[in-house]
Amino acid sequence: MTTIETTTPCADYRRTAATGVSAAFGTFGELLQGVLPEADGDFLVTLPIARWAVARFEVTPHTDTLEVWPAHKKKALRLTSMIMADARRSSGGVLTIGSTLPEGKGLASSSADLVATARAVANALEEPMPPRRIESYLARIEPTDGVLYPAVVAFHHRSVRLRAQLGSLPSMAVVSVDEGGAVDTVDFNGIPKPFTAADKREYARLLDRIAHAVARRDLAAVGEVATVSARMNQVLRHKWSLEEVIGICREVGGLGVVVGHSGTTLGILLDTAASGFHSRLTAAAQACQELVGNVTVYRTLSFH
Repeated sequence: MTTIETTTPCADYRRTAATGVSAAFGTFGELLQGVLPEADGDFLVTLPIARWAVARFEVTPHTDTLEVWPAHKKKALRLTSMIMADARRSSGGVLTIGSTLPEGKGLASSSADLVATARAVANALEEPMPPRRIESYLARIEPTDGVLYPAVVAFHHRSVRLRAQLGSLPSMAVVSVDEGGAVDTVDFNGIPKPFTAADKREYARLLDRIAHAVARRDLAAVGEVATVSARMNQVLRHKWSLEEVIGICREVGGLGVVVGHSGTTLGILLDTAASGFHSRLTAAAQACQELVGNVTVYRTLSFH
């Protein structure tokens, strides 16, 4: 267990225990990620999935020590300390995080941990924690996915700023493979991006196209944009199986291929309402198993 000492005084804090619990969903990579031809041009478009991080924070009024479990969740511990300091609370607390999101794969596990933590600590302290306040904290910690918002969003992940809420999509299945290893988000975002002016104009066109596709709930167009983005990202994070997975997608009648641009995962998008969905799912899973050797099926989230 990792600990951190808090030093902010607060004479009027009521020394009574309180507990807050909250959750945040993850994303399967990004439908689109690149750089626009403008200042602060780095952006992504989220694909929310039905996997979550859950945080529980219990105030311990008779100590000034903050603890976190699992112990390696040091970023969440740092965020907790920041919120406690701003709320002028001198008590300690225990933060516990549970997650069904694998780490280092491009599924926004760290972002989900931090958003769930911010909300859980705020619930325990009875502090307001609107999305913009969470963004201001996370901008001081690391690049972040837009999991604060119950929608598909365009998000400036390096400056941690919402660009636009695009809407919601019908449910899709993601037949996923993992090429192995792990990627550190901070390290990845430090890599120079060799995108040309023409590439940046193309990303602007793709962003406009996917915004219209989400508004129309056009899954085929969404899948096409995701596949283009996956191919354009090869210069940054090459995935050896991408073209083969795109071939499998085409063979089974999938919508397109989505990747963790800063991760190790690739996924075939399937419309769960389409005719023959279950047979397509089985065929895609079998072919991916033969190609890479491991398969996980995720479901995307729809919002009302």
